Amino acid sequence: MRKADDHSMEFQWVLYLITSYLVGGLMTGFIVAKVLRGHDLRVMGSGNIGARNAGRVLGPPGFVLTLAGDILKAAAVVWAGIELGFPSYIQLLGFLAVIIGHLYPIFLGFKGGKGVASFIGGLLVFNWLSAVLVGAAFLLFYSIKRSLTVAGLFAFALAPFFYWLLEKQWLETLILIPISLLVLYVQKDDIKERLMLRE
Repeated sequence: MRKADDHSMEFQWVLYLITSYLVGGLMTGFIVAKVLRGHDLRVMGSGNIGARNAGRVLGPPGFVLTLAGDILKAAAVVWAGIELGFPSYIQLLGFLAVIIGHLYPIFLGFKGGKGVASFIGGLLVFNWLSAVLVGAAFLLFYSIKRSLTVAGLFAFALAPFFYWLLEKQWLETLILIPISLLVLYVQKDDIKERLMLRE
């Protein structure tokens, strides 16, 4: 009976992770642009399907709807893991899966967004105090560097460290590291552009 229960739980975890990836692949910006204007956001503005480009192409409604959708889908995935009583490391793997789905959506040829809003949404639900510290770090770095990109990079890089300071949980911290690194990795073009401007 015990083995059957274990297999059932493992199946639920696998289903949760697959669903998390698929939810991440539901690109809010793409959907909003299609519904509001019938446009393909991938070939308009900067070509990115995140909130900033949605705002440029669609105006404030596009920005707000895309931002909210990207935040909420990651938040919903982590919340579902909590409500289902899954261990915190499974919740974080769901968080990782939804971020991967957002960055590399199967529905759009594995070309997605940059994951910033989804990262914020997932972290807020998983450990809101860590998210507050990330926000504080962002404001601090922005006040020094006056660059949204640089401030965001430093703040997101510190997220696993903040979580470890608060909770002292090594396994969860180790899972948070690749989540942060993925979000940082997809900003590489912005980083290069920033460095070129400084030369």
